Amino acid sequence: MNTQICPRFEKAMGFLSQRWTGLIIYQLISGPQRFCSIESSIGVSGKVLSDRLKDLENEGIVKREVYPETPVRIEYSLTDKGIALEPLMREIEGWSQNWLKA
Repeated sequence: MNTQICPRFEKAMGFLSQRWTGLIIYQLISGPQRFCSIESSIGVSGKVLSDRLKDLENEGIVKREVYPETPVRIEYSLTDKGIALEPLMREIEGWSQNWLKA
């Protein structure tokens, strides 16, 4: 039996499997966060985090909100498209707890 992988599934897996992308999405499930909070909680470098957040924003998964305060406050949060990934992230979380060693 030779089944081909759906191009959309392949694209989704390629995007979500980029290093740090899944962890950023998982981190934002709990609500809006500032750049430095995401950076310190998952241990990613600032440049890589900036690049991944831009990718996620371009895909419509993350929203960047700028608050005109002094100093300027910027928060990142999941869009409806990003929130739709929560069940998947929770399933991966459960699977990892059951099947992977710490």
